[in-house]
Amino acid sequence: MTAPIERLLGIMARLRDPKNGCPWDLEQSFKTIAPYTIEEAYEVADAIERNDVPALRDELGDLLFQVVFHSQMAKEQGAFDFDAVASAISEKMERRHPHVFGDASIESAEAQTIAWEEQKRRERATKHTSVLADVPIALPALTRANKLGKRAAQVGFEWQDVHGALDKLEEELHELKAELGPQTNQVALADELGDVLFCIVNVCRYLKVDPENALRGANAKFERRFRYVEEQLRAKGRTPDQATLEEMDRLWDEGKLLERK
Repeated sequence: MTAPIERLLGIMARLRDPKNGCPWDLEQSFKTIAPYTIEEAYEVADAIERNDVPALRDELGDLLFQVVFHSQMAKEQGAFDFDAVASAISEKMERRHPHVFGDASIESAEAQTIAWEEQKRRERATKHTSVLADVPIALPALTRANKLGKRAAQVGFEWQDVHGALDKLEEELHELKAELGPQTNQVALADELGDVLFCIVNVCRYLKVDPENALRGANAKFERRFRYVEEQLRAKGRTPDQATLEEMDRLWDEGKLLERK
């Protein structure tokens, strides 16, 4: 009986077969498939957020297929294959967990995180001239900002505590307000807003809050409360565009109060 992973690898090879494969699959490249890979990773996160375990199984399968797809294209180019991908990650995990696969001793999850980051830093130092060199540009902006801040902090470029980050945030907010006025420059405004967002991400880092998760939660909260406003208006035979801002604000506060109860 064929192992499931061998079956999947065989399916991918057949889809990419030059004579009898799928025309769409044959046209793809690393670059054209990359957006699908990112999309599938987000769908995994969405299934987890919804606590939908059957969907999580399916989405993980879709994400695995992306790995298999990239590996098959690399194999065709003589670069590497799926086995090489699996071997590389296995070696990396063993190297970065010396307390499990070696004789090192680590007593807590926090200590393991520190050791993990230190090992990664040493590995990067042998490959790059900058500690920021391999932070992927394609990451979501909030995630990338968080990683950039963490990398800089590893070499001592950070405030002593969260209060320094909050002070910097206030400074950037002051600079943003200074750009507002009758002669507002949109380029300068966008620049200052970017600085504010970056500072907020730094505050999150100090407080050990993932900014992507925090914003995702805020999005869900906004959607939930606005839907309450819509439902209450609908019960009165009206729509949001037929209501005043004051009325919608009142319903928003009402929904907020009900959530807290």
